[in-house]
Amino acid sequence: MRILVIEDETTLREQLAAALRDVGFVVDEAANGTDGLFMATEYPIDIAILDLGLPDMDGLELLRQVRTAGHAFPVLILTARGRWEEKVAGLETGADDYLVKPFHMEEVLARCRALVRRSSGWAGAILSAGPIKLDTSAQQVHLNSEPVELTAFEYRVLEYLMLHTGKVISKTELADHLYEEETDRDSNVLEVLMGRLRHKLDPDRSLNPIETLRGRGYRFALQRNQA
Repeated sequence: MRILVIEDETTLREQLAAALRDVGFVVDEAANGTDGLFMATEYPIDIAILDLGLPDMDGLELLRQVRTAGHAFPVLILTARGRWEEKVAGLETGADDYLVKPFHMEEVLARCRALVRRSSGWAGAILSAGPIKLDTSAQQVHLNSEPVELTAFEYRVLEYLMLHTGKVISKTELADHLYEEETDRDSNVLEVLMGRLRHKLDPDRSLNPIETLRGRGYRFALQRNQA
């Protein structure tokens, strides 16, 4: 998942970015509203964390422009403004959640994970399809109730595909949402990784959970289990 952190306080922004990277997010950082607006409208963002008190542009105005431009990714507002009227203004402008500083980092991470799930139509922390269950909170995967050992990147690929169950995901889209900007993106590496992931999830080749559509990309093909 790719997250944009727009925060002018350097220490806080770096702390947020480090914590988010530790749990598997790809993080873009902006220290002001001008850069933040550019990244929010030009980068393939899955979720944004937005400070309202930016030096060059009010956070609500930035959010308003993002929504006007048609970008619907979830936005979590972090701010020192704690009055209920300001919370209402943020939510009415298009924010999806609101946290007042100071806050606990674990709560930020939990809210980000929840917003990503909800934006993809999943209500709970467990993504379940056929015999495969993925726990987004514990970052664990089970096949027929047995744990599946995945590398960190294999987990991130599977999580992204399951969050977008049934949708064809191109190699470019997958790379954009799972690699840092400066990372060398070798499509052959992605193909090898996908082969390993398929083998771990479907050792007897009876499920075919991840389909390859030649020239188009990949699709998680198992139907979601009913809650």
